[in-house]
Amino acid sequence: MATTLNRIINHKAKWHLIDASGQIVGRLAAQIAPIIRGKHKPTFCPNDDCGDVVVVVNANAVEFTGNKWQKKVYRWHSGFPGGLKERPADDQLVRKPEEILRRAVMGMLPKNSLRKRMVTKLLIYPGPSHPHDDRLPTDSAQSLLEKSDRKLIDRRPTDIKKYQDDNYIEWP
Repeated sequence: MATTLNRIINHKAKWHLIDASGQIVGRLAAQIAPIIRGKHKPTFCPNDDCGDVVVVVNANAVEFTGNKWQKKVYRWHSGFPGGLKERPADDQLVRKPEEILRRAVMGMLPKNSLRKRMVTKLLIYPGPSHPHDDRLPTDSAQSLLEKSDRKLIDRRPTDIKKYQDDNYIEWP
């Protein structure tokens, strides 16, 4: 028996606000990645971009465990011969604090052509202010981590019948 997948016609992405101050980078990224991918929804489709938008504030106040501030090194290549660049994590926090969390989340997303589209739904800001106040619902002004006692999402599936209105068609 073949598995049938539902194709989303009118996907409305929800917006989530997350306060990253004092959070450990890997644990926070492990909770952000499923939201961006859409795995927290009962209508998850692995070949479609059905995730939500995540706005992360206070990215300059993230934490690492152990001695990673000095030992963890971020590397990239300029494309020219001998162009390997590297920067330790504590220097990366000073120069580009949002890049620390972005790279951690990108490493937890699937390595396929949908990854670039998924990462565009991750909006990271180093300070507490962001320009998306009008798009965030009023109840998510408080951090999702504070609401759910350090868990971003509830893993229990919700009733799928409410999602089977006119929003989906049968996909072979």
